[in-house]
Amino acid sequence: MGLRIGGEVEKVNGKELNYADFVGKYLSRNQPVVFTGLTDDWRACKDWVSDDGKPNLRFFSAHFGASRVQVADCATREFTDQKRIEMSVSDFIDRWLTDSSSDNGESDEQSLLYLKDWHFSKEYPDYVAYNTPIFFLDDWLNLYLDKYHMHNDPESNQERNEISCSDYRFVYMGAKGTWTPLHADVFRSFSWSANVYGRKKWYFLSPSQHHLVYDRYMKSSVYDIFGDVCKSMYPGFEKAIWLECTQEPNEIIFVPSGWYHQVHNLEDTISINHNWFNAYNVSWVWDLLLREYHEAVGYIEDIRDICDDFEGLCQKNLAANAGMDFRDFFTFITRFALANLVLLHDVRNIDCKMARLLFFNLENIQHVALKMKSESAWQNRDITTISVTETIEDQSFVEFCNAMGKTYSTMYNESQHSQTLQELEQLNIFGSHQNIRIPDDLLAFVDCALKLVGK
Repeated sequence: MGLRIGGEVEKVNGKELNYADFVGKYLSRNQPVVFTGLTDDWRACKDWVSDDGKPNLRFFSAHFGASRVQVADCATREFTDQKRIEMSVSDFIDRWLTDSSSDNGESDEQSLLYLKDWHFSKEYPDYVAYNTPIFFLDDWLNLYLDKYHMHNDPESNQERNEISCSDYRFVYMGAKGTWTPLHADVFRSFSWSANVYGRKKWYFLSPSQHHLVYDRYMKSSVYDIFGDVCKSMYPGFEKAIWLECTQEPNEIIFVPSGWYHQVHNLEDTISINHNWFNAYNVSWVWDLLLREYHEAVGYIEDIRDICDDFEGLCQKNLAANAGMDFRDFFTFITRFALANLVLLHDVRNIDCKMARLLFFNLENIQHVALKMKSESAWQNRDITTISVTETIEDQSFVEFCNAMGKTYSTMYNESQHSQTLQELEQLNIFGSHQNIRIPDDLLAFVDCALKLVGK
């Protein structure tokens, strides 16, 4: 029995949509959409495509060939994903061209290598391959990672360690026939994917149906929706109703939070992909982190009585599996709360669009903090202590505030004053809450600061 297709993802001209329309129709409703017309001025669309209309693979070898990248072997499953191999971009391009010239138009399953998760923008910041469309600028994840590490455990904070990932802006490259197994995105983030070259076929399953691709115990999900899916293991799979989409060159697809998807490259393909989250889906991030925490606890429950620091071990395992632990996430939302308050203090018109967004951000941070305070792990130990004074006196925080202000100014075409370290040190909006250790502290701090801001 084939997939049950319930419809296609909507396509719209991105030039005819403003940010408020995007929020109202897609972002706030958590609905996928494909945009056309947003890549016309991208350097990538010129440099990465040859005059004959084919991918300019030699350009990558010549300019970025020494980069070390992760390449997926699409023919080999390893646990819940495809086997990964590390190689240079030059070696990957050589393999691609060799395989393409020898397959006589037929795809050899044994040679399907797919370059994934290349941190291209971080590695080559002076080469501006593209401009992030306005719809996706409110990107808390990458704004934060431009200034801070997500995870600061000295034992795991290595330059290329996935836990302290430098950013979530990627380039993907693969020959016709390469593919990505069924999954929901990291952190249950939003994502967007732009085809610089080639065509992709997407299959989407809404969050309300995700249980249909899991086993009876909600532990294991289907790997390949076109593979031999065991009915006894995944009894609900045939009930799932999918959306499909053929993504053409120069189109950008928005993938909402929690939507499972499987993607196939119909042609040789080069794409640009971002994972991101903001106030509209930050609660999804906490919900996933909490579920993975309880799984981490369950895996080692039998050693609780003999472990000197059971909770610490659970948090360490959580960071290894999820990319962050409770301390990391709490630090993340606290810094965002501080930055939003700084920007709000500087807004002269409380009714402007930027001010409304800042209030919305703080409201959702408070909502997540309320959910966090009910978790027993916060009641058993001090997860972290965040000094308000030390935070605002850190030059990285000044740069973080200014980057956020610049982003929101661009989104709404409103002016925003750039903060200096001296100005932040003189702000009198933080009251007596000098240390934030638990969600209750954060809630009280934001309430007090809003009163002092006078907004």
